[in-house]
Amino acid sequence: MPPLAVETDALVKKYPKVQALGGVSLSIEPGEIFALLGPNGAGKTTWISIVCGLTRATSGHARVLGHDVVADPMAARRVVGLVPQEINFDPFFTPREVLRFQMGYFGVQPSNDRIEELLAALALSDKADVSSRELSGGMRRRLLIAKALVHRPRVAFLDEPTAGVDIALRKDLWNYVRKLRAEGTTIVLTTHYLEEAEELADRVAVIDHGRLIAVDKPEVLLRQHGKKRIRFTFDAPVVAALPARLLALGATLENGGTSLSCPLEGDASEVLAAAAALPARVVDLRTEQPSLEQVFLALTARVERRA
Repeated sequence: MPPLAVETDALVKKYPKVQALGGVSLSIEPGEIFALLGPNGAGKTTWISIVCGLTRATSGHARVLGHDVVADPMAARRVVGLVPQEINFDPFFTPREVLRFQMGYFGVQPSNDRIEELLAALALSDKADVSSRELSGGMRRRLLIAKALVHRPRVAFLDEPTAGVDIALRKDLWNYVRKLRAEGTTIVLTTHYLEEAEELADRVAVIDHGRLIAVDKPEVLLRQHGKKRIRFTFDAPVVAALPARLLALGATLENGGTSLSCPLEGDASEVLAAAAALPARVVDLRTEQPSLEQVFLALTARVERRA
């Protein structure tokens, strides 16, 4: 049986004044696109740093393709590519030189074809031979992605890979991530763009306050924690209190009373009849499918209430 792409057992990371991780156990299958979600300071980057060998855990174990990151660090590091949040390349080299050096660091024979492939995929071909310090913020971000992937890692960690990248290029990067997965690369990404996780991920983990609070397929999380809603827009504000019938269904007035939102489960006839009885006339009606953003907010709010 092949080893898991990434496996962490009860990872704990303590600093003098804060505990960044409180016992995170995760298993990621080879070939998965796995998204790790959480608010700032939740522990996502700490978890990645431990798995990539940049930080030592206080306790617990981490393995990449069966290689323990402490007992066998070189073997683990060779199969990993990391896109960090911080810019970490020498700005005096050109993108082409950065990628060539990176291949050498991993003991990979430099390949012009591979370098050209990545420069083209990340829209950097026309900047391949200019000093990296002349690149825009978005271009530097794309160069970080190319640098992490140039040695063909079997597991790629993308920590906020599309931060500061324009919408059109973000979609191109999504397609490239899918291509990598089709070629056998396991992708682990963190992102604050929840539609990115919803679009790409086979499974999603939500982490907050250093603890894992949910792991599952996006569609399962949506079914368990998301709610379909129906939204009415009125021609005038509803100033009177909502009738008990609507309140019992979870309806709320929004936008100064000019719209009403209500969770929708099963038959919509009761909500429609109650909204039609309101004094204002309905001028627009639409249903909204549950989103990963709803799930994320519901799960992290639950943690906040317990804290």
